This record gives sequence, C-alpha cells and structure tokens, in this order.
Amino acid sequence: RCSSLGKLMTEPKLKADKEAGNLSETTKSYLVDLYVKEKYGRENDITSKYLTKGLMVEEDSITLYSRVKKTFFSKNEERLSNEYITGVPDLYTGANILDTEVIIDLKSSWDIFTFFRTQTKEVNSDYYYQLQGYLFLTGARVAKLAYCLINTPEMLISDEKRKLMYKMGATTDESPDFLEACEKLDKAMTYDDIPLAKRLIEFTIPRDEAAIDKIKTKVLKAREYLNQLDREL
Repeated sequence: RCSSLGKLMTEPKLKADKEAGNLSETTKSYLVDLYVKEKYGRENDITSKYLTKGLMVEEDSITLYSRVKKTFFSKNEERLSNEYITGVPDLYTGANILDTEVIIDLKSSWDIFTFFRTQTKEVNSDYYYQLQGYLFLTGARVAKLAYCLINTPEMLISDEKRKLMYKMGATTDESPDFLEACEKLDKAMTYDDIPLAKRLIEFTIPRDEAAIDKIKTKVLKAREYLNQLDREL
C-alpha cells in the first residue's frame, strides 16, 4: 500500500519535472560522475559486451550498410561542436558533413533477437535525441538510425562459451551437452546464412526543432547543476 501511494505521489512530480525540462535523478547521477571525472581524473568502468561488440564491428557495419545501399560510405572522424553540444556522427551523405541533408548513425545489435526486436518497438528515446543532436550540429534535415546484424567476433563468442561452461557446470569442454550448446551458440551469434538486406533495419527521423530546444534547455540546466556541485563539493 505504501509503495503504491508513493508511486501515485511521485508520478505527477516526475511528469511536471519532465515538462519543465528539469533533470532526472539518472541525469544528476551521470553529472556527478562527470564532475568526478573532470575534477579528479577518475572514470567509471563503462565497458560491456554490447559496447565492446559495437566498437569491434564498426567497420563491418559500415561495409554492410554500404553494400545494402549500393553506395560507398566511410567513417566520419570529424568531431563537431557548438555552444551546447559536441558529437561525431557516423556517416553522412553529400560533399562534406557541414553541407549534408542526411546524417546516418549505425547501431550494431548484440544478437539476432535484439536486432529483430527493434523492428517492433518505437525508436529508443536516447537514440532519438542523440540523432537530433547530430541534426542540430550539422543543420541536416533528416537522420537515419540503422541497426546492423553483424557476426559476433570470435573473441566474444569464446567469452560466452566460457560463461556457458560455468553455467552448465561442465567439467570438460569435450562434454557432449556442452558441445551441443556451443553449436547452438555459434549459430545464434553468426549470420552469414541471412541475406544482407535482411540484416539492416533503418528508421527515418526528421529534424525536430522542439526536441532541439529541449536539448538546449537540458544542457543549460546541466551546467547549472555542475556549478552547484562545484560549490557544494
């Protein structure tokens, strides 16, 4: 009962805070970590298998996207900044990144299941605002969010097999049950049998000036909070 009452009391406040552009508790926690990083030179470990795969297969995702679109793309290395934000868009169309109509951001899915789930869901709100930020930085009118299904690197598959062996309690890697499970794992994490066109899911996201204004508001509030932290800590 107390839990339900707390939820009823909290939800209107959260909604009002969101509408006012106030910072969420999650954002405040991130800003505290950012403050510690900049002030004391310490960093949290943000490594995960999902991030690791994304970094390892970035070029493969670009190649897949290029082959499906029948257009050559190369990774953009130019960091853009304005008075509010900074960022490095993955790809773009046109002669240069400051004279482009379309910005493209690639996401390498962890496996075939997470890949196809994206097609049944609305665009992730974090990714939506990330792309609005890129549109803000470049002046482009449209962004593309492209999910790519790429073979998992062997190193990561081996890590998953080690975890599987521990989970199964297998005493040897020659155990028939373990070998069968590894065969299924290999199939679940490699996709050469699937046509390239089926390994790309793309969403079109038009420029949203209201969302860009929200980004500006949030950045200003974040700066105020960081200054408050500096005074208090």
